[in-house]
Amino acid sequence: MKFDRKGIRSQWELVRSADEYYRTKLLQVARQVGALVDGLAPGGIVQDESALLRALAGYADLLGPWARSVASFMVADVARRDECMWRNVGGSIGRGVREELKRKPSGMLYHALMYEQEALIKSLPLEAAQRVHVLTTKGLSDSTRSTTIAKEIMRSGAVTANRAKMIARTEVSRTAASFKQARAMAAGSPGYIWRTSADADVRDTHKAMEGVYVPWDDPPKTDASLAPYHAGCGPNCRCFAEPVLPDL
Repeated sequence: MKFDRKGIRSQWELVRSADEYYRTKLLQVARQVGALVDGLAPGGIVQDESALLRALAGYADLLGPWARSVASFMVADVARRDECMWRNVGGSIGRGVREELKRKPSGMLYHALMYEQEALIKSLPLEAAQRVHVLTTKGLSDSTRSTTIAKEIMRSGAVTANRAKMIARTEVSRTAASFKQARAMAAGSPGYIWRTSADADVRDTHKAMEGVYVPWDDPPKTDASLAPYHAGCGPNCRCFAEPVLPDL
């Protein structure tokens, strides 16, 4: 048995809309990264690289409790929305399947997703520190023009903001896809039909997956440079899984 495609598409969009909260919080981190770099490297001139790198690493450490709270809220919000989605589209599925879907996904999954998100949040200042280090080293090793290096260092906040937006888009979708897979498999689903967002922005490799059946235990390799992943789990992937459920 398969879901009504129109129903699950509209409900999936509601689940993915949770990224607004996450994006807002991650952009706060990006702004602080930019402020630290601007303060310790005015005009993009790094006077004390060690001090700047320590400041960014220290900020990552201080983020721990806050990052854990933000990650927990996002994961819980997505889990709640996913549960509502199953409830709303569940009218066409068998009674036995509905009973299975009432059970919450494993607590291990919830905590695993939360810890992954916490690590990603804390990685933002650490990645900024690594970028500053690479730029500074490059300027010393190949005589790159100091003005070019300075401009790139001054872009640290903007670069971190772009990274934050990508994390929000990708991770909310991946979290939602993970909960969907857990509930579907608990209900006996062997796999799903890959569905795209059906618009002009769908990448060619994903267009080729439209309507393809995918077993849960065998994610496809749609991008040559990335490991295999399920619908909605890749970088900036807006596709979704249409679970195939047994008639119970």
